[in-house]
Amino acid sequence: MTIYYSLTFLLLAAEMITFCLLVAPLPYALKKRLFTFLSESPIVAKIAYGLKISFIFVTILFADALQRMFRVTAESDLARSGKQGVIQDIRTDTNLAAKKFYAQRNTYLTGFCLFLSLVLTRTFYIILDLIHTQEEYAKLKKTAASNGSQSEEITQLKKQLEEAKKVERDFAILKQQAKQNNDEYNRLATELNDLSGNKSNKRVD
Repeated sequence: MTIYYSLTFLLLAAEMITFCLLVAPLPYALKKRLFTFLSESPIVAKIAYGLKISFIFVTILFADALQRMFRVTAESDLARSGKQGVIQDIRTDTNLAAKKFYAQRNTYLTGFCLFLSLVLTRTFYIILDLIHTQEEYAKLKKTAASNGSQSEEITQLKKQLEEAKKVERDFAILKQQAKQNNDEYNRLATELNDLSGNKSNKRVD
């Protein structure tokens, strides 16, 4: 295996380890710190930028390995069909089988590396969105609890206001009754003075 395919294999192994860490059942506080660090750290951003460049080279390797696999497969089919005067012997078959195996191996290696990079990126952002959603839910729950306590206070104040209005209505009715009784008393006093012939200008206020 050449050095660039060896580096691709190391990159694939690193992606597999990273994927296992992402989907591991970590505590919420630890997971929140980890993903916050990964999403906000400038060092991680630089590493991600370097990985993007490396994936461009992996894409080129994938295209080359795919083209080579098709070419080796075609040569193997031609050799088996006996065309182009190819001598059928064990050495030739072994050589063609080895070329086909290496071509397929390189294709699968680079292809899985690219595919896992997409899976990792999508998984990371899904978990990050989930953490943000859980934070928003916690805030809304806290706000709802605070609004619940405030609504209880508002209910008590409304109840006290209704009682105060009721007392005010009772007081107004009592005041009206007192005024009516006072007017009736003055009227009766005036009639009594008229009947007794002793008019009095004294009125009860």
